[in-house]
Amino acid sequence: MVGIPISGGADPVLGALQSGTGAGPASEPATRQLTTTVTPAAPRVASPSPATASDRIAPLTAVGLLERQMPRRGPGGPSDSPSGDASATDRCAEERRLADERCELATRARTQADAAINGLRLAQRSYDEHEAAAVTASWKADPRAVHEAKDTAQGGFRSAVAAATSPDQLEAAARDWLTEINRINNEAREATTTAAREHAAALAIGATLERLGLEADAARISAANADATCLAAREAVAECDERPAEDPSSHVVPLVAVRAGAPRLEEDETLGQALEAGGEPRIFRLLHGDRQAMTTLVAALADASDPDAKRRWQLQMTNLIEAIVADAIEASALDFPPEHEFWGVFTRVQGRDIANALSSLGYRFDGLGGWADGHYPSQRDLSLALGYAGIDPMRVRHWPTEEGTTELFRDVSVAADEYLAGIAGDLTLAEMVAMLGRRADGLAEVWNHWGTIRPLLLDEG
Repeated sequence: MVGIPISGGADPVLGALQSGTGAGPASEPATRQLTTTVTPAAPRVASPSPATASDRIAPLTAVGLLERQMPRRGPGGPSDSPSGDASATDRCAEERRLADERCELATRARTQADAAINGLRLAQRSYDEHEAAAVTASWKADPRAVHEAKDTAQGGFRSAVAAATSPDQLEAAARDWLTEINRINNEAREATTTAAREHAAALAIGATLERLGLEADAARISAANADATCLAAREAVAECDERPAEDPSSHVVPLVAVRAGAPRLEEDETLGQALEAGGEPRIFRLLHGDRQAMTTLVAALADASDPDAKRRWQLQMTNLIEAIVADAIEASALDFPPEHEFWGVFTRVQGRDIANALSSLGYRFDGLGGWADGHYPSQRDLSLALGYAGIDPMRVRHWPTEEGTTELFRDVSVAADEYLAGIAGDLTLAEMVAMLGRRADGLAEVWNHWGTIRPLLLDEG
């Protein structure tokens, strides 16, 4: 065998890195093929020179620099954030990553808690069914019930004998009586067996109910803690998004800062104070159905050249507004026409109490001037609702007719702005999530960018 020396040649990337000239991955590919020169030599393998060894590790070093310099895209990366908040995305990438991880854990914990609660509910239902079957079978097998059934059969036999006019009828009556007695005995035996079997099955399930209850409680507590952690992480992201950059010149100025000339709520002013002062933050205009307010909001959140982003944010903000309105309807935050024949005799508070009582009876406002599912109350139901609201039904002189009842909510409107100002006056993330409850689960993207969205909703421009 003949050995040949191998010369590594000169790699411009390695030379730039060693000389500190700043040449890096952007100026030359780090993984370029090394140049080799083959020359005849003595019959021994030459040991690699220091330059050759460096050449072998140079690609790894260059790749490492590439990984450190290239921006990583992820759940909190630039592709998932509003186009006008690039600086907040760079500054808050770590907070957003933690929020994504903790909210993912919260979602899994909530799924496990729901599964544990459903398992407990199914076990309890199965236990109740077995117990009910055992009680029913025990009643059928009760000697007193058997004796009563046999007495009834005996009475029927005597009546048949008294009415018989031939030997054949007597034999038929005796045969029917014996058949009935045999059926009663068979049913009593089967009922005894069934009662024992169902009772044993109930005992077997009952032995697991306590363990399932403890597991459901533990899963529910764990899910609640995970939800609180997720909410805290999202609040940290929102605060980071709203907090100005330490060095504004090193970042792109956010869109919200550019629009500093537009009027906006003061730092210590709440939505309730703005409502009393006659102000109209954008969130109020959105709740009133202002399309122009929605258009400007979506334009501030999405890049004008990205129609998919505009559609996505349009859907997200529409879902947010619908959730707030639905929550206000559920809380009976309604305004009633003062000139209405029925509503006009009550104050607004009394009208809301009546609407809440009707809702508890299953007759709910659909938010569009009608009844949910077309299910409207009768005059008796209206009277019950007044009683539940603490109002004497005798006060009502003109009860609506059936046609009037179907249109009882026709001119009623939803006071969503007043409800929002009273429940979430500062429009903080914690207030919004607490107010919406389970409706907040489908708005994860909104909460992830709440620090950018909140100033836009408070904008009065």
